[in-house]
Amino acid sequence: EVTATALKFAQARLSPPGLGQIVAEASLDTPPGYFREVNREYTARRNFIVEALNRIPGVYCPKPRGAFYTVVRLPVDDADRFAQWLLEEFEYNNQTVMIAPASGFYSTPGLGRNEARIAYVLNIEDLRSAMKVLEEALKVYPGRTNN
Repeated sequence: EVTATALKFAQARLSPPGLGQIVAEASLDTPPGYFREVNREYTARRNFIVEALNRIPGVYCPKPRGAFYTVVRLPVDDADRFAQWLLEEFEYNNQTVMIAPASGFYSTPGLGRNEARIAYVLNIEDLRSAMKVLEEALKVYPGRTNN
């Protein structure tokens, strides 16, 4: 029974996934202009968010080169606590933002403690609002540091 189950899993891994095949086939019929437009839009979003983040005092944001998110260094004592504080205790004009603490993306304990992953999947106007909320939050966060 163990051998039969192992063989079933091995065969499943040898076959390309059906969903992946469907997506790949659909991409063959997608006009090249679509990909250029998506690339242009995400480049504009990336450039906007990097510039906006780097204007916030104490924040450092390098320019990503291929993702739809960035990992940003924040002037906070602990990004996990900051993320929780944003969701539970902070609002600016009835809004808040959600960030992903970066420590969970590292295998080395302690790395990413003051970093967060921020995706730029929203349109630029929504990103503009989110950056304003983040900026205001950092002004009053009790665990703010001076770096």
